[in-house]
Amino acid sequence: MNIPRGTYGFRFAEDTDLQLCVLFAVGSDSITDASYHWDGLERTDGPLLLFQYTISGEGVFESQGRVHHVTAGQAFLAEIPSSHRYYYPPESQEPWEFIFLLFRPNLVLPHWRKFLRESGEIPDLPYECAPIRLLRMMVTDAAAGRITDPLMASSCVYQFMTELVRLQKTTLQNRETWSEPIQQTVDFIENNYSRMISMDQLSEFVSLSKYHFIRRFSSTTGLTPGAYLTRIRTEKAMELLRGTNLSVETIAERVGYSSGSYFIKAFRSLTGITPGDFRSGGESLVYRKLFFD
Repeated sequence: MNIPRGTYGFRFAEDTDLQLCVLFAVGSDSITDASYHWDGLERTDGPLLLFQYTISGEGVFESQGRVHHVTAGQAFLAEIPSSHRYYYPPESQEPWEFIFLLFRPNLVLPHWRKFLRESGEIPDLPYECAPIRLLRMMVTDAAAGRITDPLMASSCVYQFMTELVRLQKTTLQNRETWSEPIQQTVDFIENNYSRMISMDQLSEFVSLSKYHFIRRFSSTTGLTPGAYLTRIRTEKAMELLRGTNLSVETIAERVGYSSGSYFIKAFRSLTGITPGDFRSGGESLVYRKLFFD
């Protein structure tokens, strides 16, 4: 598919009777000029969510004090406004080619935050995966004038976000297709979750640099190593919460947390409820277990 170049903006009138996702802009570009620079605190068009996927070349994304070189097959996710910036590196020798999507947080912010929490700000995504195919089609449809009303625009945004989250889940389910180093890593995590496990320790275990380990693990499983470890610890904690009378502090220690408060925060971020509510049935439904697909 030849992707049309350009930025296509949308300013449909809002329908107060309907709750819709709001498409702001979609497009494709090829950057060769070092003057290309965006600062997330200087923009006045927010609140917006930005998904930008590199097709070839390289760009730089800075966020939370970290500098990421975003290369082919990688995306970055940014909330506007926030403390971040992205730009074309002046030393680069080839164009930075990318496609992007800008949309309001309406309705899809939980999808966005979940994907961001588990895949990180710089996810690896195959060019032919469903969300990237959809984004390419959106650019093509926008260029051809086929996104003609707010309902159609809303459908495009919502489908993109659901496919993004779905990709993460289906990737996690296909464990038998994972490479041997990744399978060895998840086996190590599942057998040693109660210990303090560092990224340096895991990358050394499979003889990869930390950068390449995190990138390969995330692209294979759909989760960062840290998010995978949190999921395993949460599942083990559920068994202890409902199957024993151990205190929350003791359970926190047994599943690898240094403090009960940190355990409660991690448990709640994944399940939406506290360990105490899960144990007592304080939520509306009394769960024996929660399943994560």
